[in-house]
Formats: sequence, C-alpha cells, structure tokens
Amino acid sequence: MASDGPPLRWRLILGQSAQAALGQNLQGEGAACDACLSWLYDRDPGLQQRGIRGQRQGGSENPSLSTVEWIEKIHELFPKETIERLERDAVEKYQIEEIVTNAEVIRKVQPSMSLLQAVMRTRHLMNQEVLALARQLVRRVVEELLEKLAREVQRSFGGPRRHSRSTPYKLSRELDAPTTLRANLRHWDPEERRLYVARPYFYQRNRRHRVPWQLVLLVDQSGSMLESVIHSAVTASCLWGVPSLKTHLVIFSTEVVDLTPEVTDPVETLMKFQLGGGTDITRAVQYSATLLENPGRSIVVVITDFFEGADPRQLVKEVRDLVAQGTIVLGLASLNPEAVPEYDRELAQRLVQVGAHVAAMTPGELARWIAEKVAM
Repeated sequence: MASDGPPLRWRLILGQSAQAALGQNLQGEGAACDACLSWLYDRDPGLQQRGIRGQRQGGSENPSLSTVEWIEKIHELFPKETIERLERDAVEKYQIEEIVTNAEVIRKVQPSMSLLQAVMRTRHLMNQEVLALARQLVRRVVEELLEKLAREVQRSFGGPRRHSRSTPYKLSRELDAPTTLRANLRHWDPEERRLYVARPYFYQRNRRHRVPWQLVLLVDQSGSMLESVIHSAVTASCLWGVPSLKTHLVIFSTEVVDLTPEVTDPVETLMKFQLGGGTDITRAVQYSATLLENPGRSIVVVITDFFEGADPRQLVKEVRDLVAQGTIVLGLASLNPEAVPEYDRELAQRLVQVGAHVAAMTPGELARWIAEKVAM
C-alpha cells in the first residue's frame, strides 16, 4: 500500500468522520484501502456511538464487496502483517465464517494460527470440497509449527556429553581437548615447543534410551483450550521420535479418547478433536494410570484450565496416588507461544500440595522440562 504519510494513515484509521479535519480526500489506492477497512470495521455497532468512524464512503469504490472480493483486495493493497491482522479480526472479532467455509475464499487466505483455529471451530459446517482445502491450510500452519518445535526438541534431547572411552566417530566438535592434552603431555617437545598428539580423546553421547520413559499427554479439549490443543498435537508429534520416550496423546472432555495411533500426523489428530462440552479431568487421569508400564519412569502431563466438572476431591486423590507410586505429574495451565495462564488456581494449588508440579509453559519449555526429568 502506498503511503502519503501520517495524515493518510489517520484518515484510514478514523474513517469518513475524520476527512474534514485531516483534509484527506481519498482517491485511487487510498480509496480502495478505505473501502476494505470499511467493509470489515464498520460492522462494529459501537463506532457510531463513539463518533470515531461512522458509516464511511469509500470514494468511488463499490462499498458492497463480497467476501471473495475483499480477500482479493486486501492481498493486493496491504503488506503481509496487515493482511494477517485483517483476516484474524474478520474471523475472531466479527465471526465471518465464510472466510473458512467458502472454498474460493480458503484458496486465497494467508495461512495463520487464527485461521487454523477458525477451521477447527467451523469444520462441521464444511462440505467435502471445503474440508479438503481446509486440511491443506491446517497442514501449512502445522508444518511451520513442527519445523520450529522440532529444532527445540532436538536441542533439548541432544544428550549430555560425558568422558568415556574413545569413540570411533572422530568428529572435531566431539574432541575432548582437556583429556587429550593431559594424556599426551609426555609427547611435548621442549625444543620445538610443540605438543604432538599421539592419541586424541573424544566425548561420547550418553545413551539414555536404553531404559525408556513413558510420557502421557492428557489434553483438555474444551473450547477455551483451543490454542493449547493445537500445540499439544504438534508437541506430541515431535516427542514421538525421541528414543528415550514412549509417548501417548489422550484428549478428554467428559469422555476420554486415545489418539496415540494418530500422533505422528498432527493434522489428522487435530481434525479429530471435538471442541467444547464438559470437563472430567479425573476420568482422564484415571485412564492415564492404566497406560503406565513402569510408574517410576513415567510422566503424566495434564494440559487443562483446571476447571473440573467432576468431583475435585477425587481428582486430588488420583493425582496423589500417581505421585505416591513414583510418577511425575505436571499440570499445564497453558501451552502456546505466550504461555499466558488462565486457570483455577485454587484447584491447581491443591494438586501441588499432593506432589504435582503446576506451571504455564510454551511447547519448547515443556520439551526442555521433560528432557531434564528424563536425564535424572
């Protein structure tokens, strides 16, 4: 979008009501931008009351844009960051469901986390053609998340280095310089003032996977947990490939569904989530106990807002029993890039008192936390 400086920007923000004060009579591209902004933001019923924007006249542009035309226009006129914000507001603020239920529109939108969430909320409204396109959109967003998290998981589970016998894999980055120097001091030549290395020593990675741990991710699929649901599926997929872990993915509302067979494909996993309904954390924790083969080498992660629909006292008892048998229990109040928690702190505190850990973590922080526990 071409820019004529701050006056034009304020004119686009404030709308027709600011035209006289700013002296901005929009033409051409400016008028087109104004029409796109008006199509979306003039839906807010509070604008006229506050006298901020009013019903605007988008110059010579046709104010009656269709959703498809609006998508095309904003992709022509605005930078990527602005497009993502406009599409997010259309879906989240104004619930324009056509953005994710119209095949022609889905072909044009910019993949983003907001649109992925919208697809998950509205996929029951989609016909088969639209659903197929929606899966492609979901896959593009998930692949970006996977790529980023996979690097963090790889760093977390790379394994500590330890001094051991020389390994046949003589890589320069694995050279144990202090040990090599000490072992070869007798080869020091004082005349040449040079140390000759007869035998180098290298680090060897610790093979943690000889005694694997078991990880059970219990994910609350209530509507408020949508972003955590998405990141949980991606996290489970990344952790699946860690040799030292046997990973399970379980979702719950008032029912419990084990999605472990689909964990390697987070897109298919996400498309099976049924958002909403009640919350029975107790039942999910009880199910996790049936999966544990070696409780003393097991981690149960409960990703929830802790607003229990069943009896909280029973939940506390189930968690106490898990901890008593040596299982590490982690309650996660959030699993998204910001890790902004919103949860029942009273119940969370009761779980802490019986031995559970409670925190708000990003996916990368969770991977590091699990890696630390597995290394113990």
